[in-house]
Parts: sequence; structure tokens; C-alpha cells
Amino acid sequence: MNASYADDMTMRAARDRYFEVNGFGPDGGYKDAWVDFKLGPLPLPFPNTAGRISAVKFHDLHHLLTGYQTNATGEFEISAWEIGAGCTNMPAAWVINMSGLATGTITSPRRMLAAFVRGRRSRTLYREEFEPLLDQRVGDMRARFVGASEGAASSGDVARFVVTALLAGIVGLGFASIMLPLVPVGLVASWLRRREATRSVSA
Repeated sequence: MNASYADDMTMRAARDRYFEVNGFGPDGGYKDAWVDFKLGPLPLPFPNTAGRISAVKFHDLHHLLTGYQTNATGEFEISAWEIGAGCTNMPAAWVINMSGLATGTITSPRRMLAAFVRGRRSRTLYREEFEPLLDQRVGDMRARFVGASEGAASSGDVARFVVTALLAGIVGLGFASIMLPLVPVGLVASWLRRREATRSVSA
């Protein structure tokens, strides 16, 4: 779901709103043992590892700063943006984002290029200490870390994007080969959650 976050909001307040409008729960789902990774319409259970939690805390803040939505296309865009800006020492972010970039390049190549180029003009938060970021103002953080979305891509930008997209395709195929066997498990888990939700409503 799309939402706007005013420049004068603290990152903490903006994150709370982001959790609320997206239905992520008060803690963003960080304490969940498993999360659903979407392969198109198919839910895949994905272990919520410590590495994934560390990465997604910053990833959520990137959504606030860049304005990319949490629908499929928006997640592909922020994958491209983070790859362009650099995932530094976050292996989980590299793998998930490369898979997102690969899929997005198939479905929305122009938007992926634009997000990647914008990332090249930006810096991610991955090298920052997390907790102090939450007390900063959204506008100040945008000015420090997020590059302009306007401007044409240079030939160097395009060449780097093409090479990165090819590498992302290899990573994405490897990731999909691991995740595809989990599709039946994800479908059953999704059905059980819906049944439990229906029971809770009718109780």
C-alpha cells in the first residue's frame, strides 16, 4: 500500500505508520519465525533468519525514504535501487535484491533501470548504526542518502545495469531452484492461516 511520509516526521513515527498501513504488525513482523516470500501469486515460506531481520530493518527505512511501494513492482524497484546504491556487508540483502532485480527486469525493465540509476546516485543505510536513525527527520535523511530520480541514464549506467541484470538472473535462478520446492508448503501454510482467520472471525 502506498503512503506518504512528511519531511518533518521522525523516522520512528514514519516507520510506525508504514507498519500500520501495510498491516505488518507493531514490530513489522521481525519476530516471526517464518515470512512469506512471494513468487508471483505463490506464497513461499522463508525462514526469518537473523541476517534477513538485520537487512529488512534497513530495507523498511529505505521504503520510507525512496517512496517505492510494497507491491510487487515497488519491491522490484527498491531491489534495483538497493543494488545500485550498494548492499555493503548484507549478504541476505544482496541475494534477495538480486532476485528481485532479475524478476523486475523481465516485467518492468524501464522502471528497474530508473531505480538502479537512482540508486547509483544514492547511499543505502546498511553501514549506519540502526537505532540512532529512528530519531532523525525523514527530510534530513532523504537529503543525505537518496539521490534525485530525474535525469537520463548515462551510457555507463546502462552498461552497469545490463551486467548487473545478467548476474542477477544467475542469482535469481539459483534462488528460485531452492524456493520452488517450497511452493506446496507455502500453499498449505497460506490455507491454514486463512482457515484460522475465518475461525477467529466466526468465534
